Amino acid sequence: MNSTEEFGGCEMMEKDVHVTFLELMYYLLPSPYESQEINHLTLAYFVISGLDILNSLDSVAKDAVVSWVLSFQAHPGAKAHLNDGQFYGFHGSKTSQFPLGENGVLIHNNSHLASTYCAIAILKIVGYELSNLDSESIVTSMGNLQQPDGSFIPIHTGGETDLRFVYCAAAICFMLDNWSGMDKEKAKDYILCCQSYDGGFGLVPGAESHGGATYCAIASLRLMGFVEDNILYRCASSSLIDVPLLLDWILRRQGTDGGFQGRPNKPSDTCYAFWVGAVLRILGGSNFIDKKALHRFLLSCQYKYGGFSKFPEQYPDLYHSYYGFTAFSLLEESGLKSLCSELGITEKAAIGL
Repeated sequence: MNSTEEFGGCEMMEKDVHVTFLELMYYLLPSPYESQEINHLTLAYFVISGLDILNSLDSVAKDAVVSWVLSFQAHPGAKAHLNDGQFYGFHGSKTSQFPLGENGVLIHNNSHLASTYCAIAILKIVGYELSNLDSESIVTSMGNLQQPDGSFIPIHTGGETDLRFVYCAAAICFMLDNWSGMDKEKAKDYILCCQSYDGGFGLVPGAESHGGATYCAIASLRLMGFVEDNILYRCASSSLIDVPLLLDWILRRQGTDGGFQGRPNKPSDTCYAFWVGAVLRILGGSNFIDKKALHRFLLSCQYKYGGFSKFPEQYPDLYHSYYGFTAFSLLEESGLKSLCSELGITEKAAIGL
């Protein structure tokens, strides 16, 4: 039985405790994360970006982080290989990397769109100059992943096609300032097909509206330049999307406990304070949130020794901890850096400061 003294007992966001929590994760991930080794870069993104949000990036050995991240990039044997159907991005971990063949050719290439997004985000956060990155290989070969309907598969050997990977592709192109590997018009049309009858967006056309999918849709459209900032205060009738219906769906996601749910008839969950809250920030509707109630819910998920859980009175995990930090940043918590809602990293990192 969990002791309630460990959970939700504080009346404020305990920044210093969370910094210690992330620093411990930076040096050694606990054994429960062994099954997530294939997503090592993603876990690193949660740690590095979390420390940046908490204004504590000084504890990170930035040069060592850069070297480690760059070691995951897949490189083509020759420039002609960029159109061989493979994707030359970043592997998610060492276990997904295989040695080169005898002729120096990459035989088993498991680089992934989500891992590539995380890798580039980390590099931006620690101040690496992205012009030094082999971005041409990434962007050019990323075109091999876009499907005829505008969606993206995450890896050249197959996988699901949904809004998560459209977002990863858009974020990668935006951060590298190179859209040559993405047909934005096709991607836009695919996104618009995912808006449901109730205003939210599903992961694929015809799917149930979901908070995470809605974030991927709106953030992608914003990054691609199809949606303006603060669209609620502009001419919404000229927008590509049904803004009033979307706003109605979003505002219904805040529950009586103050937290946000990902879809109807589901409990409130820490991570949706970001996925849904960030959409409201992009649209210009943050003032519609009951911020005090959300603040209380998030504190009920705060663990005494650092981190946030999915639900109140549960132990924390790195995923929900990170999105707890981003949620507090969106709430403009004192001592935290401001967040770039579209990229999921701090504004300073996003603009290269």
